[in-house]
Amino acid sequence: MSYCTLAVVGNFTYPSTSTSNPNPKVSISNSTQRRKEFISLLKNCKDANQILPIHAKIIRTGHDQDPFILFELLRLSSTLSSVNYASTIFQLVHNPNVFLYTALIDGFVSAGSYSDGISLYFQMINRFIVPDKYVITSVLKACGSRFALREGKEVHCQASKLGLSSNRSITMKLMEFYGKCGEFDDARKLFDKMTERDVVASTIMINCFLDHVLVEQAIEVFDRVRVKDTVCWTAMIDGLVRNGEMNMALEMFREMQKENMSPNEVTIVCVLSACSQLGALELGRWVHSYIGKHHRIELNHFVGGALISMYSRCGDIDEAERIFAMMKERNVITYNLMISGLAMHGKSIQAIEIFRGMIKQGLLPTSVTFVAILNACSHGGLVDLGFEMFHSMSRDYGIPPQIEHYGCIVDLLGRVGHLKEAYNFIQNMEIAPDHVMLGSLLSACKIHGNFELGEQVARILMNHGVVDSGTYVLLANIYASSGKWKEAAQIRAKMKEGGIQKEPGCSSIEVNNEIHEFLLGDLRHPQKEKIYNKLEELNQVLKEAGHIPATDAVLHDIEDWEKEQSLAIHSERLAICYGLISTKPCTTIRVVKNLRVYDDCHSMIKLIAKITGRKIVVRDRKRFHHFENGNCSCGDYW
Repeated sequence: MSYCTLAVVGNFTYPSTSTSNPNPKVSISNSTQRRKEFISLLKNCKDANQILPIHAKIIRTGHDQDPFILFELLRLSSTLSSVNYASTIFQLVHNPNVFLYTALIDGFVSAGSYSDGISLYFQMINRFIVPDKYVITSVLKACGSRFALREGKEVHCQASKLGLSSNRSITMKLMEFYGKCGEFDDARKLFDKMTERDVVASTIMINCFLDHVLVEQAIEVFDRVRVKDTVCWTAMIDGLVRNGEMNMALEMFREMQKENMSPNEVTIVCVLSACSQLGALELGRWVHSYIGKHHRIELNHFVGGALISMYSRCGDIDEAERIFAMMKERNVITYNLMISGLAMHGKSIQAIEIFRGMIKQGLLPTSVTFVAILNACSHGGLVDLGFEMFHSMSRDYGIPPQIEHYGCIVDLLGRVGHLKEAYNFIQNMEIAPDHVMLGSLLSACKIHGNFELGEQVARILMNHGVVDSGTYVLLANIYASSGKWKEAAQIRAKMKEGGIQKEPGCSSIEVNNEIHEFLLGDLRHPQKEKIYNKLEELNQVLKEAGHIPATDAVLHDIEDWEKEQSLAIHSERLAICYGLISTKPCTTIRVVKNLRVYDDCHSMIKLIAKITGRKIVVRDRKRFHHFENGNCSCGDYW
């Protein structure tokens, strides 16, 4: 097929066909009219199945090699998730040009088939078809997503030879490509050479650094941007959240507000994610209020799901349920978040009801759904229902159980004291247990006092090879609880030999929109004197109420008074004391801890809640504990 002049199709400059007619039976004017009709029909397609009869008619009328129609066919098939069909169409094209190659490469990139997109590009080059700026930007995106450094550098060389490397869109794609591949010197050189280093280019550099945990470098670029837009602010906040810098992300959001910059939907979800992980309920509520005032931010799956997650993880499960009930449309992710939230708070029956409601709505559960519902069964001690759910995964939905699902069953059996059954279940699994599952059983052995089986599980764990600091500490606690100080010391020695550091306990509490963090025996807080005075006062009241510190599990073979002192300064106690002195009476105190709540602290918090008349909500590594009137929602199993 020969080409002579240029015509514009969509965003592309597209070559028009020559005056020679590929089908003599069809006049040029009729061919042009037919082309318009077919393109119009294709543009109105909403589903991939609607393309087939139109394509059949295109073939019958002899228009199957028309480049305009082919371009629309390839673009539409890719857009409607039928990139395989688009590929089949492409293979039948007699003389594909750069625009048809671009359409299919775009389709591969959109579908995540980056290697196919890269291969097709080099096939085009081998056929001596000259690339343009559109196909180069598309293939560079594929190279960056695939971390294909060698291929991307070849594309860069080709762009330079064609005089396209100075093109703004190509320069920014090259920056993004080098950044994703970790070649920051090359990305920075391109950035520094740009005559217009505006907010868009700066945002690309910020994302490059944040993708590789280079927070300081990202902040340096961000601070130099004179006029920041919402996308730039959001990129910075999102990157900080992804890098675990939650406090910094929230501070950045406050700065954004001071600059009178309106957040968008993505910004809101990023901030809610930071609130979720920090347990910053007050700020999360403010963000929710902000959404209500700005009607352009809808309560869709994206925002609604983030709100459900935030309220669930910040300890207000009732508000999470209210948001869920308000949502007009729910997808499987929304249901998963709600079921998971209810499970974390020990509301097992409600979680099961939500699950059944989802099935009635015709939504198919996923692997994540079953992790959530099995957790709910575990937290409620619902053995029969848990096994029924476990077996229905593969039987009814074709979902093979994964390590997380097996772990939920072990946790469930451990909770109800069926330790031998849990051990046998692990022995008969189709996949090897991991240290998390074995650690769960070890914890159950400690709680139920079965130290013999606990030591057996401990030996398996030690031979397992991959054991975290929490498991070592739990194992040492089991030996200490049974008075085996020599064995406990050996575990500590192994930790030291292996260079395994015990993760420091850290508890945080939000007061007046500020997050206050405490470590073991922390003396950094400006109100430390008042906090420790309150702690001393509480310890006295607790003694009078009959509380006896559980010193048997303290890791060191030291005097009891020293053990009691060690227990008294745990981070969650300090956070609770700060909550008691800085909030009004009857206010709920919410604490987030990075580790499991210690045994003695758990019994102590129950008494504090009873004595002070406060509700105390503690989120630890695995679940929520709602302490009220001397009881805990976990039923003293965690």
